[in-house]
Amino acid sequence: MEEQIVSMKSDFFKALAHPTRVRIIERLARDGEEVCVCELIEDLRIEQSNLSQHLSILRKQQIITSTKVGLKVMYRIKYPEVLTILEKVHEILAQHFQEGEALMKHLSDR
Repeated sequence: MEEQIVSMKSDFFKALAHPTRVRIIERLARDGEEVCVCELIEDLRIEQSNLSQHLSILRKQQIITSTKVGLKVMYRIKYPEVLTILEKVHEILAQHFQEGEALMKHLSDR
């Protein structure tokens, strides 16, 4: 059972481990409401087939959900906690940059 949970966690992070998927999530978060596929294609400037593959991966991990409204398919983030994860990653990266900057300053002061 423990291995299955670890595997599920890993699969979840794999779904987040692509720049396009991070961009999709950030775009969905921007307005905080459902977004049409047509808007995602336009905003992210990617082919529909490529977008569909990424959306499928995010849906499979239940990171996003979709509803059909007439002819449009609308997407939204299912669990807002995903945004907290991305924010924490942003904070970690900022710390990395600060540490690198401090090291560069130290080396240049020599």
